Amino acid sequence: MNLTPYKRVLSLPGVTALIIVGSAARFPVAAMNMAMLFHVREGLHGSYLQAGLVSALLTVGAAVGSTVNGRLIDRVGLRPVLAVTGVATAVFWTTAPLMSYPVLAACALLAGLAALPVFGTIRQALAAMVPPDQRRTAYSLDAMGVEIAFIVAPAGAIFIASANSEAALYCVAGLAAMAALMLFRLNPPTKNAEELAEMAGQARPARRTWLRGPMVAMLIAAVGATIALGGGEVSMVAMLKAHGQESQSAIVLGLWAAFSLIGGFVYGGLNREVHPLLLLLGMCVALLPLALTTTWWAMALVLIPAGMLCAPSLSAMSDKVSKLVPASVRGEAMGMHGSAITVGGAIGAPIVGAIIDHLGAPWGFVAAGGGGALLAFAGWLLITLDRTPAPAEEPARAAEPVLDTA
Repeated sequence: MNLTPYKRVLSLPGVTALIIVGSAARFPVAAMNMAMLFHVREGLHGSYLQAGLVSALLTVGAAVGSTVNGRLIDRVGLRPVLAVTGVATAVFWTTAPLMSYPVLAACALLAGLAALPVFGTIRQALAAMVPPDQRRTAYSLDAMGVEIAFIVAPAGAIFIASANSEAALYCVAGLAAMAALMLFRLNPPTKNAEELAEMAGQARPARRTWLRGPMVAMLIAAVGATIALGGGEVSMVAMLKAHGQESQSAIVLGLWAAFSLIGGFVYGGLNREVHPLLLLLGMCVALLPLALTTTWWAMALVLIPAGMLCAPSLSAMSDKVSKLVPASVRGEAMGMHGSAITVGGAIGAPIVGAIIDHLGAPWGFVAAGGGGALLAFAGWLLITLDRTPAPAEEPARAAEPVLDTA
């Protein structure tokens, strides 16, 4: 395994700190849904439907807020957005234990809209700090940090919420406040010196000049990826339950995350780029054979190819988006990408779950993998049919000083 690409990226000024802070800042995001689920169920004695409604409202708000916050970062800088969203997020999660269910549901949408823009901020900063020819490695590191957060944080939220659901919400509030403070203190650049020079005196480009076939294809692919991931997770649990092995679900899901970590590490060290749509198609097709498994260990073995392609698919999309749009609108574009990921994650599990209820667990893998593959094909079709002249490829540049843009 060639570690040179990682050494080069981590030697760039500020990148190591950004990766560490970015990974830590994902923990409250990863813990939120489980903490809220347990609070509504145990603390407020609500139903799973009521818990799902609050999570859905948070998700819808976050999907809209991601794009809005990204555009605001482009216009006013990072620190003002972090200050407002950091305070709003901490206030909501601190006061959530005191709210009745109707008030909680009403505030959830607003809390989602004002959620701390962790994902877009880190990806936008990496695009500013890392030369284009090294971003694949940087985004692979970022994807691995995300995997670690989503392995550890939900389990921690369940452990704390099982004892005291209100304590879990306070923990989320504390972690969110710390994340906002760390990002505010770090204040990573969202544009580099060369980009700022190019933007000087120029009007912000209209959306129609960059929200074209290739960019729309990446948004569709992001939805497809998280539909496949969310639907695949539900299908694994349902399949194991159908064969009386539900207790092994945690093992299989943990291995899936581990395979993704390994895949992200390998992909980040490659010397060549692979198109995100090919990676997505491979991941989705690799989910289909899982419909034939009947034991947890067989599922874990068959899961290796799909798992190995998870982190590479998502990191390749971030890399592609960073190169498809002008630097002046990168925040908005990354916000749109984050919104697409959020939407796919929100609709994937319910849609696949409904199919499982009507047709059985094996069909969940068909729906998750097949749906993602169809969206990958739709993205390829958009790129093929797009006749608009593509902008010049962003040239590779040497590492250079970056400016504070807040």
